[in-house]
Amino acid sequence: MASRAGSSVLFLVLAAFIAGASAATFNIRNNCGYTVWPAGIPVGGGVQLNPGQSWTVYVPPGTSGRFWGRTGCSFNGGRGHCDSGDCAGALSCSVSGQTPATLAEYTIGANGALDFYDISLVDGFNQPMDFSCSTGVNLHCPGAGCSDAYLYPTDDTKTHACASNSNYQVTFCAWRNDASMIKMSVE
Repeated sequence: MASRAGSSVLFLVLAAFIAGASAATFNIRNNCGYTVWPAGIPVGGGVQLNPGQSWTVYVPPGTSGRFWGRTGCSFNGGRGHCDSGDCAGALSCSVSGQTPATLAEYTIGANGALDFYDISLVDGFNQPMDFSCSTGVNLHCPGAGCSDAYLYPTDDTKTHACASNSNYQVTFCAWRNDASMIKMSVE
């Protein structure tokens, strides 16, 4: 007969596996010719992505949040500053980034409910972004005022539904799919 402690450990491992299996997967890719420092709250924090690099984040069901790109960043020991999208000087964000910031917003459904996602420019534009769901619409926002993004707070026609706990792709500079193109610089 298994010990009570052994059964508890097995239960916790099984519960963690089941919870992870139902999480939504976000693949965040830097397709720009410059470094982007994507961040996310409440899940994600922040990382440095050089051109061509990706970052995978697992978001549990029942979570609402956002991802955004930061530019012109310099960090030392987890503290520093970004020229755009800065989040109180932290590498791993726990608060939203300063405006302007192009936002990939999401709500991951719980218990089989639909997910919802959108791009928001309500806080301004700082990065070209594409945001898509594996079973939904690809949102494309190459510049300020793009038609696929929320432009003001009550613009409620830009949210899209997706199957529960799907896979998502957030791509900065999605239009830069040709590696031979001239690299851009952020001023």
